[in-house]
Amino acid sequence: MERRIENAFFSLLKYIENESFRGYDPYDALNSPILNRSAQSSKWLKIAFTQMLRRMSLNLRPLLGISKGYNPKGIGLFLSTYVNLYKVHSEKHYLDQIYFLADWLIDNCCDRYSGHCWGYNFDWQNRDTFRPKYTPTIVTTTFIANAILDAYEILRNDEYLEIARSSCDFILKDLNRSYEGDTFCCSYSPLDKSQVYNATMLGSKLLARVYSFTNETELLHEAERTIEFAMNCQNEDGSWVYGVLPCQQWIDSFHTGYNLECLYDFMKFSGTDLYMKDFEKGLQFYRSNFFLDNFTPKYYHNKIYPIDIHCPAQAIICFTKFGDMEFAGKIAIWTIENMRDPSGYFYYQKHKLYTNKIPYMRWSQAWMTYALSTLIDGMNS
Repeated sequence: MERRIENAFFSLLKYIENESFRGYDPYDALNSPILNRSAQSSKWLKIAFTQMLRRMSLNLRPLLGISKGYNPKGIGLFLSTYVNLYKVHSEKHYLDQIYFLADWLIDNCCDRYSGHCWGYNFDWQNRDTFRPKYTPTIVTTTFIANAILDAYEILRNDEYLEIARSSCDFILKDLNRSYEGDTFCCSYSPLDKSQVYNATMLGSKLLARVYSFTNETELLHEAERTIEFAMNCQNEDGSWVYGVLPCQQWIDSFHTGYNLECLYDFMKFSGTDLYMKDFEKGLQFYRSNFFLDNFTPKYYHNKIYPIDIHCPAQAIICFTKFGDMEFAGKIAIWTIENMRDPSGYFYYQKHKLYTNKIPYMRWSQAWMTYALSTLIDGMNS
């Protein structure tokens, strides 16, 4: 099993390095000058073009003028990948990539905000909000700040800790808040007032992790208030829906995995076991509802398809972190056998009658390199 996982991982890493970390994204339709110009004044056309291109298994992006690009969140996941690699194999190439990727992220953060923050390299329109490219979000920022902290832990470069600390200021000062008593939920970006549980829990995790280095009680206090908001919204069976709005009442695999990972890390970094029973209940729901007996990773708790690469990737990360290496390894083998292209990259989605094989860089390759590197690091610890 270990040899098969490592062979698949290094084949994928070679593919990514050959692409110089650049690629397409499922949601990059509005990077097309043709589609962007056509939808300029219509929210619904922006949504339609984005969803149309995301759902197509034929990649029309070159014809539509969309170029491969660097996605900041993808770069952050690659940074964490090379940190994992360097911990296992202390090779100069991996160290050079850590410095290159960290420098790129530092040089390409968003300005005019209270701290270092990052957004996606494409315009994004949903039902409520239009976010121009590089609008910073809590999700992108927390993944990148955590990657920079990963680098800090092995290199002890004080600048990296300062950058991650400043990202906490972005969370606490620039995002909108929705209060329930003394608890609150952070918005997805400074442009909206959304209440999405995984997003605010990612903020809780980063605040608690930075607190574990700086001992700033304010960070811990705010992390406790945000995690309490999300825990008050956990369902009795241990699950979470995606968000507060009526249109956000689905329960999916990888966002559930985010929530469990964030809760687990919050308890570790804050030094509490207050939510351990809630965590165990959530983990039981996750394991029982999102995987078939043959380790097929479902997308929804009550529906198998589409099988999205993000689901096994997050599951591998979760079960490795939670100490169930055998389960993580079997999910990895299923993914290698069912969603890996012979050229080394991983497919986007498997549907009942067809497979979308477009090699998206952030959504698919970045997540699988990070997941497999986490598993390899765990197997060598």
